[in-house]
Amino acid sequence: MITLLDGGMGQELVHRSGDTPTPLWATRVMIDHPGLVAAIHADYFAAGASVATTNTYNILHDRLVGVGLDHLFHALHLRALMEAHEARAAAGRGIIAGSMGPLGESYRPDLTPDISVSVPLYQEKARLMGPHVDVILCETMSSLELARGALIGAQAAGRPVWLSVSVHDRDGTRLRSGEPLADLAGVLAAAPASAVLANCSMPEAMGAALSVLQGFGLPFGAYANGFSEISALPLPDGGGAPDYTHRHDLTPERYADFACGWVAQGATIVGGCCEVGPAHIAHLRDRLIAAGHQIA
Repeated sequence: MITLLDGGMGQELVHRSGDTPTPLWATRVMIDHPGLVAAIHADYFAAGASVATTNTYNILHDRLVGVGLDHLFHALHLRALMEAHEARAAAGRGIIAGSMGPLGESYRPDLTPDISVSVPLYQEKARLMGPHVDVILCETMSSLELARGALIGAQAAGRPVWLSVSVHDRDGTRLRSGEPLADLAGVLAAAPASAVLANCSMPEAMGAALSVLQGFGLPFGAYANGFSEISALPLPDGGGAPDYTHRHDLTPERYADFACGWVAQGATIVGGCCEVGPAHIAHLRDRLIAAGHQIA
């Protein structure tokens, strides 16, 4: 049985809204274009996804304070949760995964806060989402300390927790921090996880990552991005994400080749991340079914 994740939300919102991306991209869209998030969730369900990942990845105090929107922290969560629930109700199936993204910035393990800071921030977010989701998904964690803080904090939701890490684009056996992925065993010993995944790295890196993740004795999987290599890009002085670009060669057919390879390694949770859209998920669904797999 394969759990088919949805694809990326943030980049899909940028493409469909026509707005110029800002550091608050996906969050701001919910204010300026209400209903667009629900429409994307609906498209992923129609493509065969069994999961709606809430548009809460970037709703973090450290993102909102700088743009004067921190007073909307709770309201933005509730709006994102509502749009996921609307899409699930219309589809009549699926689970909702409450997304928790990295503090500091994506792909910036150098900005990892101390665990004494990260745990209460993630606890607040988990308590807010817990009553409205089926699972908490800690995504794109690129250092051991950030993964530890997120995993411990996520327990406050009272829901199963999936921990997903972002790995080096050229060496999937290492986190973006350079730390060995194998050392994630110590993080998983700190608090319960129901699954462990790798995400938001190049699909070429995921096979090596899964060879490590499969040794943790948990359900495992991967959902890669459609960006060009990020690991070698310079880090901006202002604390933002590297200036990544999307690649043009990652067709739905090619992405499905990668994902079916992960399933052959034993992965039971697969899908897509940034720049992987509904067409990719629909093609992956068809390939999985043709190969005799059942989708949860």
